[in-house]
Amino acid sequence: MIAQMLLKSKEKSTYKEDSAGEKPIRSVAKALSWRIVGTLDTLVVSYVLTGRISLAASIASVDFVTKLILYFFHERAWNVIKWGK
Repeated sequence: MIAQMLLKSKEKSTYKEDSAGEKPIRSVAKALSWRIVGTLDTLVVSYVLTGRISLAASIASVDFVTKLILYFFHERAWNVIKWGK
């Protein structure tokens, strides 16, 4: 499967590269959707480990905000890199 992907990459692609890359709003939407999934996971794991929903919700809330910000900047940094586009 990987070999097929590598071979196809040498063929002429119909993909047209956007010279500007993704817009920041797309990165925000992707970050939000991923953080919702990640936060639900953190909430469940925190509750299983602590047995306290209030503590689990606190952990999940902090996790949501910090990782949302980190993901946004991570996504924007990768958008600058031409490799793989």
